[in-house]
Amino acid sequence: MSILVIGEHDNNELKPSTLNTVTAALELGGEIDLLIAGANCAAAAEHAARVTGVKRVLKVDDPSLADSLAENLSPLIAKLAGEYTHVLVPASTYGKNIMPRAAALLDVQQISDISGIEGEDTFIRPIYAGNAMATIRSKDAIKMISVRTTAFESATEEGEARSKTLQGLRNRDCQSLLVRNLPDLRDPN
Repeated sequence: MSILVIGEHDNNELKPSTLNTVTAALELGGEIDLLIAGANCAAAAEHAARVTGVKRVLKVDDPSLADSLAENLSPLIAKLAGEYTHVLVPASTYGKNIMPRAAALLDVQQISDISGIEGEDTFIRPIYAGNAMATIRSKDAIKMISVRTTAFESATEEGEARSKTLQGLRNRDCQSLLVRNLPDLRDPN
């Protein structure tokens, strides 16, 4: 069994949600690769190499990945996913944006928001606003999974993973971000 964890980061360091997702991957067993895709993301890749349980960090450094747009990341993930039995991403806004698109490109179902792992093909996820739990079994060759990060402990940072830079994976039909409007959260009005 081989597992790819999609690292959520800001090009400088990993988001804590990625550490919880690695813990979920550790529960599956098998070898874990951690993908760091971004622009000028060497610092995030170095941080990823210290995560306990990660065997290899795959770094894709390309200007088209600077803004983490799902339109650019999903084809990359779909290209890489063929080498893995499981692809995991945090069930954050980031993961909920890219994973359905990547799963659709691979023509497999997405297993959303898991909070437990029963086996390599069986997962637990909340339904009815968390009032009930469902057990999901997938027969897909590649399991595309978003992980409810609060259900898993954070992985420690005592590892020494190898790093590999991947070349030639650029999507020719890249999208670009024109404007990012963020509210000023300091103003109560």
